[in-house]
Amino acid sequence: MMRLKPLMRSTALGRTAGRIHARALQVAGSRLQDHGRGLSPALLATGLGLLGLTMLTPSAQLEAAMDEALEEPVVVPGEFKEGLPTFSLADVATHVSAKAGGIWVLYKHGVYDVSKFISAHPGGTKLLLAAGKSIEPFWQIYAAHNHADVHKILETLRIGNLDADDVRALEEERKKKFGDGPYANEPMRHPAMKINSHQPFNGEPPAELLMESFITPNDLFFVRNHLPVPDLDADSHRLELFGPGLGEPAGISLSIDELKATFKEHTVVTTIQCAGNRRAEMSNIKQVNGLSWDTTALSTAKWTGVLLSDVLAHYGVTDEGDLEHCHLEGLDRDITGQCYGASIPLATALDKRKDVLLAYAMNDEPIPRDHGYPLRAIVPGTVGARNVKFLGRIIVSEEEYGGFWQQKDYRGFPPNVDYATEDFHRYAGASIQELPVQSAITEPKGGRLWPLEGSEEVDVMTIKGYAWSGGGRNILRVDVSLDGGATWQEATLAPEATAQRYNRAWAWTPWTLDVDIDDNTKELNIVCKAIDSSYNVQPDTIAPIWNMRGVLNNAWHRVHVPINKPPPAADEEDRDQD
Repeated sequence: MMRLKPLMRSTALGRTAGRIHARALQVAGSRLQDHGRGLSPALLATGLGLLGLTMLTPSAQLEAAMDEALEEPVVVPGEFKEGLPTFSLADVATHVSAKAGGIWVLYKHGVYDVSKFISAHPGGTKLLLAAGKSIEPFWQIYAAHNHADVHKILETLRIGNLDADDVRALEEERKKKFGDGPYANEPMRHPAMKINSHQPFNGEPPAELLMESFITPNDLFFVRNHLPVPDLDADSHRLELFGPGLGEPAGISLSIDELKATFKEHTVVTTIQCAGNRRAEMSNIKQVNGLSWDTTALSTAKWTGVLLSDVLAHYGVTDEGDLEHCHLEGLDRDITGQCYGASIPLATALDKRKDVLLAYAMNDEPIPRDHGYPLRAIVPGTVGARNVKFLGRIIVSEEEYGGFWQQKDYRGFPPNVDYATEDFHRYAGASIQELPVQSAITEPKGGRLWPLEGSEEVDVMTIKGYAWSGGGRNILRVDVSLDGGATWQEATLAPEATAQRYNRAWAWTPWTLDVDIDDNTKELNIVCKAIDSSYNVQPDTIAPIWNMRGVLNNAWHRVHVPINKPPPAADEEDRDQD
């Protein structure tokens, strides 16, 4: 078998890369401290940051250009440059592959050909996400790469200017609003998002980006909206509480500042997963109803706020007697005035160990509008539908919340019931709260040739994915098969995840597995399954858990990867024989 060829082909190139990465780490340290992006130094050091352009390449010309660029004065990227050809946005959009004449990207007025970087960049598949488009939105996510050293390198790849009319059009596109009526004031979203619906907006990040860091950057956190996003003011926002002991009948009204002043601040890192995560796979068995979510309708963030249990205990609320439910109502409304609402068991709300938050910060920043600004409920280990955004009202009650999404949606139907079944709602199970054990493969992508065309990394494949279980149950193990489940290997679990406390493992468990790819391998049928601390394990197939709403799909995740390996060179064959 051939050995993995080193990317660092020369001492000079190694020195160049070292300077670039050292600068990246220096800048990243200060910026990540300020912005809470959650990227690890190891991630930056290996060049996996999206569009960082600090990759290594075997090309001597590029090596010289990089060295020369690093010696030049500071440049401002993307400015108009005299003497260069002008390209239209349509021209750039056609350059998305080597066969299409090169891979081009935009930054402000600049047009750049990044083709030579793609095959050698460890994160080449991520760089492809910006092919034919602007890299600016990606730099907004990975700000550590938007610095002087990278600007110099980027400008060595400059091939032209973007047409002035298109520059203005892109600026207008950034500023423009979405649609009319209730959706006229929607926030802007990252262009890498896979959009599952525009109104209301629902989108998920590309799988290639999801596991780039333990904490998901705010702009890449999946978005699940049921209604138009309200434009609320944190200074005037009031949280109302109703129920026995909560100032009946008028209730209690608290500002965010009063919450902060009265109750101790608390932080929790938790994964939020939509009940419909991996719904698209269920439709391959039989069509289901709902948004066609892939494997990335989940994300992980650091949330800061006050414990709901502290607030309820402060006002003397207990779960004694007939009180069993805690209603959570948002301030997002439809045109009839109906809001989004849900409920969780009151026992969950009162249990300090459940870490239920009234959150006002996400990754050390005010919560973005798409994710619940200025206040949302965070219910760790519980389906995303109960993590109510734009939180405006809490009601302690004897009855479960009566709204549509609690009573007629986000429930588990049996596989023998579909919309043709008479009075099908009679067959709905209990409302979904804690989710079952789950795992999925995020890299490599199914159906995509491996390795990337032109790459020298042809012998070792790194398989990446996530595992998670509801209710705070820890992930004990992730098993990976390369042959459809005939044989198995144990994946390596991320240390940040394995350090989580017993039965309070709210965050996901990223996992990796490095596998040697034999020269004769033609394809891989990769499968993963996770086991949690209760020894729950994922079912092997979807059919027995199929349901007409396409929720709770936690069957083994399967990815088919065709292998595209060139034959070994003659001298390498001789060395192997020696």
